[in-house]
Amino acid sequence: MTSTSSYDTPRQVHLAAHFPGVNNTTVWADPRSRSQIDFASFEHLARTAERGLFDFFFLAEGLRLREHKGRIHDLDVVGRPESLTVLNALAAVTDRLGLAATVNATFNEPYETARRFATLDHLSGGRAAWNVVTSSDAFTGENFRRGGFLDRADRYTRAAEFVDVARQVWDAGAERPFRHAGQHFTVEGELGPARPPQGHPVVIQAGDSDEGREFAASAADVVFTRHGTLEAGRAFSADVKGRLARYGRAPDDLKIMPGVTFVLGDTAEEAQEKAAGIRRQQVSPQNALLTLEQVWGVDLSAYDPDGPLPDIDPVPDTGLSQGRTHRGDVFELAEKWRALSRDKGLSIRQTVIETTRRQSFIGTPAAVAAEIDAFVQAGAADGFILVPHLTPGGLDDFVDQVVPLLQERGVFRTEYTGTTLRSHLGLPVPAPRHERIPTA
Repeated sequence: MTSTSSYDTPRQVHLAAHFPGVNNTTVWADPRSRSQIDFASFEHLARTAERGLFDFFFLAEGLRLREHKGRIHDLDVVGRPESLTVLNALAAVTDRLGLAATVNATFNEPYETARRFATLDHLSGGRAAWNVVTSSDAFTGENFRRGGFLDRADRYTRAAEFVDVARQVWDAGAERPFRHAGQHFTVEGELGPARPPQGHPVVIQAGDSDEGREFAASAADVVFTRHGTLEAGRAFSADVKGRLARYGRAPDDLKIMPGVTFVLGDTAEEAQEKAAGIRRQQVSPQNALLTLEQVWGVDLSAYDPDGPLPDIDPVPDTGLSQGRTHRGDVFELAEKWRALSRDKGLSIRQTVIETTRRQSFIGTPAAVAAEIDAFVQAGAADGFILVPHLTPGGLDDFVDQVVPLLQERGVFRTEYTGTTLRSHLGLPVPAPRHERIPTA
């Protein structure tokens, strides 16, 4: 991909807002941090995102509270309400903002999921989005009738068929019955509600494995990724969008939107100082040891977070942490962290701070706007999903200070020109499979 020349129309930036609280992004100790379950918090962030003309508001969700050493880790979110219920309520207090919910394709059924998203799409006037996630985690599955039944290798095959069935249900609507018989599902019936206003609610996907990339190319409208540098973003974008043609899709049919944080300051120095302070708050001594224990697989509570990394080898698959992201080869990761610690003279806490950073835009509002624009024009992303560190006011400064500068650059809308999320993202409306695809 090449950047846009001065004679071309610049590529437009897409923005979304992620409600914070998952993992260690949120700074809980900040006096401005408010409730994670009060509807007023969700409403504040959603209204701010809509005021900033964002494409959509995004809710992550876990299906079981994660545990460490046999107990719930007290820095995780506890009691987060179910996502689709929250978004149906937000549909009543917003007008144009897209509403994206995370729903697991491993521990749900396609008919009921399709029905719930069709309902949200109708109630919101065409603003629903579904973040499809998968799980092979037996710990999470214990909350469900068929807990832990799915092999890791099968999770994307089930997810692909799950999404395909949901789209068959949406296409059928209330007008005709649907029927599907496949490897994972045999279902038939009628949807009940009419076909959703968007045809199909927008599908978001976040997997980065080769299977995940192929699933995104075949089934997703938006990819939520973590690639943090311009070079890595361009490589990821080229790879995933290069797969679209085999599914009869054009490059613009898929939007790539990394999740990012941001810190603003009046000067570059002030922003860097604020960012360093935020990272120290996010990675407390307790959280630093917990992160290390996830890799080493053993109790490290006797170690000093401000001291060196352990010289013992990790012990894989001990079950010390339950419900957390699989970290791959723990021996390779431990050696990589040790090398970084030796080379830079970092303590345990400093190493965790260094290695667990999500891509951040840090600087003055003008510098942040310029960097966001540069990523998009270079083809490293189509936009970004912003993950603020404060609930619920963490997006306020970005909307007030950065959005106007993106608008001045001519790369971000000054008003909503459509009413649906597909129109915000510039995505085609899929025709029902039993009908001819209409021309634009």
